[in-house]
Amino acid sequence: MDQSLCLLLPFFLGLLHRGLGGPLEVEPPDPVVAVSLGGSRQLTCRLACAGHRAPSVQWRGLDTSLGAVRSDAGRSVLTVHNASLSAAGPRVCVGSCGDLTFQRTVQLLVFAFPAQLTVSPVALVAKQDREVACTAHNVTPVSPEALSLSLLLGDRELEGVQALGRDVEEEPQQGEDLLFRVTERWLLPPLGTPTPPTLHCQATMKLPGLELSHHQPIPVLHRLTSQEPPVTTSPKATPELSSTQSPGSPGPPPGNSSTRPCRPEIHQSPAPGGLELLCEAACGPGMSASWTQAPGGLEAYERQEAGALARLSVLWARCNPEGWFQCRLDPGGQMASLYLVPEICPPTTSAALWPGSLVLGLLFLAFLTHRLWRRCRPAG
Repeated sequence: MDQSLCLLLPFFLGLLHRGLGGPLEVEPPDPVVAVSLGGSRQLTCRLACAGHRAPSVQWRGLDTSLGAVRSDAGRSVLTVHNASLSAAGPRVCVGSCGDLTFQRTVQLLVFAFPAQLTVSPVALVAKQDREVACTAHNVTPVSPEALSLSLLLGDRELEGVQALGRDVEEEPQQGEDLLFRVTERWLLPPLGTPTPPTLHCQATMKLPGLELSHHQPIPVLHRLTSQEPPVTTSPKATPELSSTQSPGSPGPPPGNSSTRPCRPEIHQSPAPGGLELLCEAACGPGMSASWTQAPGGLEAYERQEAGALARLSVLWARCNPEGWFQCRLDPGGQMASLYLVPEICPPTTSAALWPGSLVLGLLFLAFLTHRLWRRCRPAG
């Protein structure tokens, strides 16, 4: 019995080598390897055979047909250049020593995490602003396990923050790679006394073997007590005074106020042959408004976009359009929408023919009345 087991032992060892991958060495050794969008990464696979047998090693996968694999005795190097999202997927290293075959699989993960954070408002006013939003632009993957957004006070998360929601939207596509913007909104707790000078929005990307973070400061301003009416959210709002300004000193230039969330608004006014829609926001420099949606497509309208001001002309060519008009303010991704139902329609062909039809109808009625009168009048 023991002799039979000794004879079977080499057979079982051979199966074990096949199943576990044996002496194949892969660098980096992780089963999932991350590479940034547009970046490069090398995967190296090595195999050493016992005795005088010559090892054979080869990477197999999507890149092998592109000439990105270089192999020699006992080693194979796969290089991914200018990684796109389509490059993600498994890569398999296959090696052999005589009749023994070994295999290792590496999952390539392509991510995008540029330092493109925006906050709204760009500055907080103590005891006034309670809501804050932070947006990470041009990112992927966007699952909460991979990408998280948080508010920091110092080097710790701000306590007492109430999460208001998380929005994920597609970024305007500039190539084949589909990227997203992720916005997190919070309701702030009382910041205490003394008020901290700055909060920070932190975006963190966690992937296998990799953790990256970006920060965006949010200054906290102190508003002076004043008898002036409070600032409104209309496009013509006046700027706040910070603690570094006196009531008699000149304030910041008009339209440079950023002390509360900057949101676009859509206004409409009559224009020859239709309406003019105006998307505008009272924000500081660097903001841009653009139209993103209109009934029948944006190509059917005349548009002018300059900074935080975007115009769109609606002509009543027909009793259309009816539907949603939408504009967006960047950075920040704040949206404004307007559902438009046309109240004025141009004269149609049938309306233009109405006066002529009325005249013909009256003539026919007069003719019919005359005939009836002649038939029905007394014989005398």
